[in-house]
Amino acid sequence: MELEQKNVAMGASKGDSLLRKDVSIGTFICIGFVVAVAVYFGSVMGVGVMFSVIMKTAHDLLLNTCLYIMGVAVLAGAVSSVFSEFGVTALLNKLISPIMKPLFGLPGASALGAVTCYFSDNPAIVLIAKDPGYAKYFKKYQWATMINFGTTFGMGIIITGGILGIQSGKYATSVGVGIVCAIIGGIVSNRLLMMKTKKIYGTEAIVTDEYLDAKTEATPAGYRKVREGSLFQRGLNATFDGGKTGVELGLSIIPGILIFTTLVMMLTNGPSIVDGQAIYQGVAYEGTGLLPFLGEKISFILTPLFGFANPEVLGLPLTSLGACGASIAGAKALADQGLLNGHDMAVYFAIAYCWAGFLSTHASMADSMKTRSIVTYAMLTHFIGGLVAGLVANYAYMLLF
Repeated sequence: MELEQKNVAMGASKGDSLLRKDVSIGTFICIGFVVAVAVYFGSVMGVGVMFSVIMKTAHDLLLNTCLYIMGVAVLAGAVSSVFSEFGVTALLNKLISPIMKPLFGLPGASALGAVTCYFSDNPAIVLIAKDPGYAKYFKKYQWATMINFGTTFGMGIIITGGILGIQSGKYATSVGVGIVCAIIGGIVSNRLLMMKTKKIYGTEAIVTDEYLDAKTEATPAGYRKVREGSLFQRGLNATFDGGKTGVELGLSIIPGILIFTTLVMMLTNGPSIVDGQAIYQGVAYEGTGLLPFLGEKISFILTPLFGFANPEVLGLPLTSLGACGASIAGAKALADQGLLNGHDMAVYFAIAYCWAGFLSTHASMADSMKTRSIVTYAMLTHFIGGLVAGLVANYAYMLLF
């Protein structure tokens, strides 16, 4: 036993990066961080209210967000699998490759991911990317950037419909400008991340089976492997196989959504308003309002960059970092108060469309795709992409109108 312990100690001394002492400096850093977070929220909200908000927010996210995304993932997985089975993915690759390659540096098949995420949410790209029939069109360095690419288009139909519904389509022009500028921001985000993935994976490595939901099979160039049976049987099997994968994805992203989104929402939202008074009731989605407060403090930087006419608008893109849907409600409230003009809506829309709440989904998406090593850089580059989208929208709207 002593000899075994001595060998382990020697291994640690030789630089085994996975071995640590039982109690290390990281132990105390962890304790300090947890205590600091608990003291901050507890001092603002009250300890009892803090725990109530955490539990109720996580519960609501599980029922109304996670299960919704799981439903979307099942449908997206079925569509993706059917498209791969019958060659639609291959057709998209051939038709749209001349556009996607110069813009995003991705094969034309990536267009399927853009469309799917536009009609659903960011994590839908994971399900598609993990399909062997889809992943075969990508080099590994391209495939790894799909978390940023999918997030660029994620929540598209939701935020577009939400803003167009405000005051009978008053901001339709702002939406048009915002969409173009958000895609520009996404291009910047994807290209910056690709510079990193090229260094990590090289330019020739392919996506191996360990990253996918099924084993890949070698096929001759220009051909694809299909399932056995009639057209109906193949379609039915492809639908069920893709849907099953969607269920697995929905389960895998639950921890990331509950943990990160709960924290971001508590940092973004404020107390409940009852009869004009700010009161903490311990209900879901209450918070300390720290992110909007910080936004106001750096407004002397943000206002020249984005040209917001009212400082209240700064809270909208900050909210969209963690919850794009929540920022839409804020946009409607400001519009109803007359505090949101067409220019500000265009800038906010471009940022929110590009970011699409990536703080609450990026970590779980990278975990599902087994690319945790790049998640920090992916988040940084996508944050930059959203800022670029807002900057471009600011000057584009002023030039056009």
